[in-house]
Amino acid sequence: MTDITDAKILIIATDGFEKSELEVPRDKLREAGATVHVASPDGDAIKSWDETDWGPKADVDLKISDAKLDDYHALVLPGGQINPDILRTKTEAISLVKEFTRAGKIVAAICHGPWMLIEADVVRGREMTSYPSIRTDLKNAGANVVDKQVAIDNGIITSRNPDDLDAFVSKIIEEVREGKHPRQAA
Repeated sequence: MTDITDAKILIIATDGFEKSELEVPRDKLREAGATVHVASPDGDAIKSWDETDWGPKADVDLKISDAKLDDYHALVLPGGQINPDILRTKTEAISLVKEFTRAGKIVAAICHGPWMLIEADVVRGREMTSYPSIRTDLKNAGANVVDKQVAIDNGIITSRNPDDLDAFVSKIIEEVREGKHPRQAA
């Protein structure tokens, strides 16, 4: 068991992340006492997408390639259409998702973020949800797709959209408290 005040959580994103889907988990997890780091492919600040247009930048703490599995209890994958579509082409980002999953650590993806889980080949047989437009992608990759605020499968958390953020963050906190989740490969 890990108290949230002792937890270190990594968010990975790039330009085009949905503003609320990075900011709300980052801020609420910090408010709960967790240490939260944001990583991008080049370690530079990243530009948000704010509903219908470009929004403000988010500060970044490190490069994705510099993130070490053993330094973190959980990994958060914000959505937005652009962000995960770019990140799923980055070997270091996909490798990190696979490492967190294999290690039984918490992995949480919202909206289009589950594209990262598909690319990492960790969805087969797992209950998951997502933004409606990628549910067929999840299904085709072997996930058991549901339509609810939060789907949880042995420490892998998925949510549909920004309306689900409160439930999404609450579930991250709950799962971090539970600790590692030994799991079978997808």
